[in-house]
Amino acid sequence: MNNKDEHFYLLRKIKGHPDSSQRDLAKELGVSLGKVNYILNALKAKGLIKVKNFKKNPNKINYIYILTPKGVAEKTKLTINFMKRKIKEYDELKKELVEEKKSKKKDNK
Repeated sequence: MNNKDEHFYLLRKIKGHPDSSQRDLAKELGVSLGKVNYILNALKAKGLIKVKNFKKNPNKINYIYILTPKGVAEKTKLTINFMKRKIKEYDELKKELVEEKKSKKKDNK
């Protein structure tokens, strides 16, 4: 998974579950806790998310991640690019299958 995909998946998870812990996000994305922390800090530095802690919560370790308008725009752009890559991947696989099928028919003759 490349950086853009990681950012896309993390922005998507944050949008759907802004109160997820970093541990939960790491588990869902299949990456280390340290990597999630690193990515969240990068997204924050880019102005794509805001991080707020629950003020009334006695456990000050809980945070909420909020996408900024810039973050929503970036998520949309990443979604479009992700879909374009997946469509291209699908088309390439489909072409390979058609060629493989033709090759098998040719071998059977």
